[in-house]
Amino acid sequence: MIRFALITVAGLSAACTAQDEVSRAALARAPAPAGASYEGIETRLLDNDLVAFHVKMRGARGAQDVTDYAECAAAQYTLIRGFGFARHLRTKTAEVSGLWQADAIYTISAAIPAGLRTIDAEVTVENCKSNGIPTV
Repeated sequence: MIRFALITVAGLSAACTAQDEVSRAALARAPAPAGASYEGIETRLLDNDLVAFHVKMRGARGAQDVTDYAECAAAQYTLIRGFGFARHLRTKTAEVSGLWQADAIYTISAAIPAGLRTIDAEVTVENCKSNGIPTV
């Protein structure tokens, strides 16, 4: 009986698609903090599908807020370039005197890229808008 349960759990886990992971990540974003001031987005195209985002904000509750801001910028930029998906490579955050900054790098693509940290740009942009987080 236990062996059957383990096989069932393993089968259900394997049934989760990359799209499920993408959607769950977008829905996990918290609403913008009250009184937050989004100070701007700088975008640099590093290669055809490799993009860096530098974002600044005041009033963040912590690193996750500024990371979410960078992801919202990446999602909108992905749509602007005519692609549907992005994959997060890395984000560095820092806070100095109340100004939070994030330096994030994403790849963008037409199809869902390999990896666990992928985003569906259209779903993410809609989620950002509904949570009051600005995009590019």
